[in-house]
Amino acid sequence: MKAGRAGLEALRGHPRHLLLACLVAGLLTAPAPWLAAPLALAALAAAGRAPLALGAVIAVCSGALIAEARIASLERTELGPLLGEPVTMRVAPSEAPRRSRRGGRFALAEILHGRGAGERVLLRTGPRTPFPPVTVGRTLTAAGRLVALGPHDSHHRRRGAHAVLVAGRLAPAPGRRGGPWGAFDRLRERADAAVSAGLDRRRAALAQGMVLGRDERLAESVRADFRASGLAHLLAASGQNVMLLAVLALAILGIAGAGLRARLFGALALIAVYVPLAGAGPSIQRAGVMGAAAIVATLAGRPASRAYAVLLAAAVTLILDPRAAGDPGWQLSFAAVVAIGLVCARLRDALVARRAPRPVAEAGALTLAATLGTAPLLAFHFGQVSLVSLPANLLAVPAVAPAMWLGMVAVAAGLVLPAAAVLPNLLARFPLAYVEWLAGAAASLPGASVPLRLGSVGLLLALYAALAAALVSRRARRPLAVAAAGIVALAALSARPPPPPDPGVLRVSFLDVGQGDATLLQRGGLNVLVDTGPPGSPLLRRLREAGVRRVDVLVVTHAQADHEGGAAAVLSRHPVGLLVDGGDGTTTPEHRAIVAVARRRRVPRVVPDTGQVLRAGPLTLRVLWPPREPFARHAGEDPNLRALVLHVREGAFDLLLPADAESSVTDSLELPAIEALKVAHHGSDDPGLPTLLARVRPRLAVIEVGEDNTYGHPTPGTLAALRTVPLVHRTDRDGTVRLTVAAGRMSVTTDP
Repeated sequence: MKAGRAGLEALRGHPRHLLLACLVAGLLTAPAPWLAAPLALAALAAAGRAPLALGAVIAVCSGALIAEARIASLERTELGPLLGEPVTMRVAPSEAPRRSRRGGRFALAEILHGRGAGERVLLRTGPRTPFPPVTVGRTLTAAGRLVALGPHDSHHRRRGAHAVLVAGRLAPAPGRRGGPWGAFDRLRERADAAVSAGLDRRRAALAQGMVLGRDERLAESVRADFRASGLAHLLAASGQNVMLLAVLALAILGIAGAGLRARLFGALALIAVYVPLAGAGPSIQRAGVMGAAAIVATLAGRPASRAYAVLLAAAVTLILDPRAAGDPGWQLSFAAVVAIGLVCARLRDALVARRAPRPVAEAGALTLAATLGTAPLLAFHFGQVSLVSLPANLLAVPAVAPAMWLGMVAVAAGLVLPAAAVLPNLLARFPLAYVEWLAGAAASLPGASVPLRLGSVGLLLALYAALAAALVSRRARRPLAVAAAGIVALAALSARPPPPPDPGVLRVSFLDVGQGDATLLQRGGLNVLVDTGPPGSPLLRRLREAGVRRVDVLVVTHAQADHEGGAAAVLSRHPVGLLVDGGDGTTTPEHRAIVAVARRRRVPRVVPDTGQVLRAGPLTLRVLWPPREPFARHAGEDPNLRALVLHVREGAFDLLLPADAESSVTDSLELPAIEALKVAHHGSDDPGLPTLLARVRPRLAVIEVGEDNTYGHPTPGTLAALRTVPLVHRTDRDGTVRLTVAAGRMSVTTDP
């Protein structure tokens, strides 16, 4: 009670903070307008004095009205009549294209002429449609079909896309985007070239990520290492970039003899250029506004108010786009800044009191505060938390500032004289190489990140409340604390965790993981995963999308990379109840890693045997093949001939999962009539497939296969044989295929 009264008194003593906090609260009601009324009542009670109370209510209502008007303006489009129609458009990509999970490419693009001119679309191509090597802002002629944004494209809606242009043909065209953004396009081209000059492709991609916040040229494995090690924030333009830019600018201008006002105005000008140069995303917008607010406060001759800067940054970014609150990057950015403001000084002083050198104490306190502030949101959005983040960030400190500063110097020099960028980049090679090595080394440590999912907004808020109670001192119970709670709590309302599984429904997901197998069975909260796809596949993301926190049974059908490649990662990231090891005895490094992780995590391991029956709740898993025999007897044999064949039964529903075992194996087995079949060996040529289909008579057949694979899967003969099956799906074209069985009825959906 005392803390609450103290917080209210602190707010009432800072009316500007209170009114700005109320405006932000109103802006945050965009995804849930009904929150405006209770927030207005809360503001009325918090303000106390009548004039301040009236102002607080007006601020909340104004924020809500501004948010509604801005969203209506941002989502206004002329493209509605064209949806579903073939179109030919002149467009200009506003970012470098990224590779999609299905082999094509995608990028945001601006329509330059005709209906919808000035609007953005998500330009998407398939693997057979080459994306011309044009730079950002250059004109393309795109011929294809315009379709509505799907549920999995919501984050592109927040980035300004109004539709998806699925292009069957792309060709360069003369001209480029004009206006202010066209000028920035040309500036970004020169900045990209400058920060890459003299560097090999790998180091250039990392420099572009660290200096300009553009990580699309990094290999997926490198990005995964940065995520697992807790260093992913280095690849996004954020407050750290703005702070280092301001420090560098002030130092250089000071050496040049500029006065205080000239130095501060110069830093402001550089921030104004850098924010759009780095993509103008929510995080860098926040950092730019806060940096500018601090500089303006210095110009005005008084110290900056952290609380006011945080609230001002929130207000500006939300007025620009109220949907930004639903962006995990926006939420993480504010959570980190607020946590640093609340506890960093106390942590630093505590470390100094324990005789830690002051630079080490500063770095340690900053890292620990940001880690504590963002950990709940990381668990909520991404289902995992890095355990090596703190030491990895501390070890990265000596290299981050030099890499950033040298890259910024290279950009500045390259904009004037391109050849001048080479020297700073040659020096930047060393800190860049160190940071990349550190990310890989930290990510490879056992248990580098652990699965931890917060399944509800309520649990997220409860965890933040507990952290605040444990960490916030009396001195910190100021407007910043109140603003922090409001920003984090209300922003989290715009995110939604995966829905809980229906206990009476069986869901079988044939996961799109590229050229490999991964089949997920979910029933009553139980999760059974059969195979894990190839190494580096998006399996962990697919499991997260399916709401998987624990794998009750993990089945590895045989020791081939396209079936067991992700098993070690699953064992490391998720609690696993039982490992059914169909590759037992294999001595490859990949399989040894699986066994080692299982032992370290104390996961029970069983070797399958013909006739063996495993039960997972109402699911019965019967092993039809192979018989358990010493591995040495089959050394050198095709592992597909020893692939585990599994019959899954739930009530009257039967599913056959033969892995890579084709008719040469299954012809001799006693097979039941089934409702669904996973086609063996990714749809390879199997002369005995028609006979198998006649025996088991499936109503659904699914081919788990990678797009444009080099094996020619699925073969024409297999596709011809499958014409006798009523429903046939394949993951290379349909994405993840979900089979739902409820009350004896089957339904199939796809997630392209």
